[in-house]
Amino acid sequence: MKQVRLGATGLHVSTICLGMLSFANDAQRAWVLDDALAEPIVKAAIDAGITFFDTADSYSGGESELATGRLLKKLISRDEMVLSTKVYFDMTAGPNGRGLSRKHIMAAIDASLTRLGMDYVDIYQIHRWDSNSPAEETMRALHDVVQSGKARYIGASTMCAWEFARAQRVAAANGWTEFVSMQNHYNLLYREEEREMIPQCIDQGVAVNPWSPFARGLLTGTWTREDGRGTARSGDDPVADSFYGELDLFWPVIERLQAVAAERGLPPAQIALAWLLHKPGVTSPVIGATKPHHVSDAAAAAALVLTPEEIARLEEPYSPLPVIGHGVPPGART
Repeated sequence: MKQVRLGATGLHVSTICLGMLSFANDAQRAWVLDDALAEPIVKAAIDAGITFFDTADSYSGGESELATGRLLKKLISRDEMVLSTKVYFDMTAGPNGRGLSRKHIMAAIDASLTRLGMDYVDIYQIHRWDSNSPAEETMRALHDVVQSGKARYIGASTMCAWEFARAQRVAAANGWTEFVSMQNHYNLLYREEEREMIPQCIDQGVAVNPWSPFARGLLTGTWTREDGRGTARSGDDPVADSFYGELDLFWPVIERLQAVAAERGLPPAQIALAWLLHKPGVTSPVIGATKPHHVSDAAAAAALVLTPEEIARLEEPYSPLPVIGHGVPPGART
């Protein structure tokens, strides 16, 4: 698998990032895998050339970071891996246990490093923008995290383009660390990021690492009009309900994807991910994997070339949508 530069930095990452949300000790989520089941999948990803891994403090209440640290330290050297984690969502009761205040950021990075069992993360990302904390406070705190050696770079996720531009301007004006990556909601079913955020990232040399490239499973071929949801996760996913509850809006795109995939004789997931990798600005989509073939499909997609005609056909049924994903509040289980 190719190793590509992360935006305008000198850091190289694999063209696929493995999301670690699915790995933890979490009895409340039947689809989350413990270490014994997760290890072969993470090993398969590393064997396929994946070196970029993403987690968050809020995933399974911190259990994902614990599992991530255990698994990666067994399977790949610290110098070879590129590891990101995130801060924003509720980790303790009360208003100081969430958001992007200086107090929470400083406490959260230390707690994340303790769970991961590591001295630093490569990219420390804000999981959402916090409009209740001054931009100056947030950006200075993130700068201090980098200056302390606890993170090498900082990244952002899921906000308005104007909010991202303001944060970058505040950092630049004060000589503080700027964001080098944007982890945003972007897939065949949700392309509103093409309007402002992605052009802004391209212009500023910021890497785009989309989350939910398979739209919570809708683009994998496991959902049908007749039978509905086809996996354990999709059957217990309130976030999917809030994002994609109006399925009639999305079936034309899903069925076009399935038609193109059938013509190629390939799984729809491969075509959906290959489409994303063909889009301007996209560096390393974050995939989830709970079965070995999820990794092999992703690796195959990274090498798949779509024709301009196929790309046009996949995009043709899309209709503009309201913003999806920005409004996930603190306390939500992502």
